[in-house]
Amino acid sequence: MLIIVGFVVVVGCVLGGFVLSHGEIAALWQPYEVLIIAGSAFGAFLAANSGKVVKRAMKSIPQLLKGAKYKKQDYIDILSMVYDVLMKARKEGMIGIEKDVENPDASPVFSKYPKLMADHHLMEFTTDCLRLMVSGNLEPHELEALLEIEVETHHQEAAEPAHAVQVLADSLPGFGIVAAVLGIVITMASIGGDTAIIGHHVAAALVGTFLGILLGYGFIGPLASAMHHAAHEEGKAFEIIKMALVSSLRGYPPSTAVEFARKLLFSDVRPAFADLEAHLRGSR
Repeated sequence: MLIIVGFVVVVGCVLGGFVLSHGEIAALWQPYEVLIIAGSAFGAFLAANSGKVVKRAMKSIPQLLKGAKYKKQDYIDILSMVYDVLMKARKEGMIGIEKDVENPDASPVFSKYPKLMADHHLMEFTTDCLRLMVSGNLEPHELEALLEIEVETHHQEAAEPAHAVQVLADSLPGFGIVAAVLGIVITMASIGGDTAIIGHHVAAALVGTFLGILLGYGFIGPLASAMHHAAHEEGKAFEIIKMALVSSLRGYPPSTAVEFARKLLFSDVRPAFADLEAHLRGSR
């Protein structure tokens, strides 16, 4: 929602200031300039990125309007799910969770969290980590190093769309200059004619520069920044799972392992210690 509010403020202040300075809104409507800037920028965006990145970038924009992918209750569910698995492993041994790990869809532990089950990447990460623990062939520091690599890979992949959109934002002022130069070319061809027509062509050229800068710094740049923040926040879910499982492998009881994981969360989504403890006790 804030991204829409921000865009409204940008448009309102820019156009409001222009109108209050006795400018005519109609003078800013230059569809051919928009075609040159938006079309060439989009073409460059397609040329610079793989199909995977383009698709993920397109999917990320609607997600921004919905807010963060993981909210406070989702993090509570993640911590509860990990706690339940670790408690079962503590009572029955690591071999006791082997069936849950191999077939999470039929697991009575994982099936308690249908929303998390629908998150393919999160569940794959969780079960892969647990599978390594069940095998019993890794020391805690070895598992931590391996999971750190996987989390970092996830962060890099999640940040690719934001980086691609940021490059697009950086290029828009340049495409605005391209549109302005073409407008000046048309203007030069009109020299000697009607002064009003020449003035119209100059205004159109200047609008090209204006649109390129406004789109780059007022819309696409902030959009890329919002996508970057969303990708970073999404990675927290993987980090807390990693922390809880590594802590458990080091010998800490499930409640302590989950507490280590809770500490990684940002303050706005971190459940209070007492609230999480009460929730875990109620889920037993």
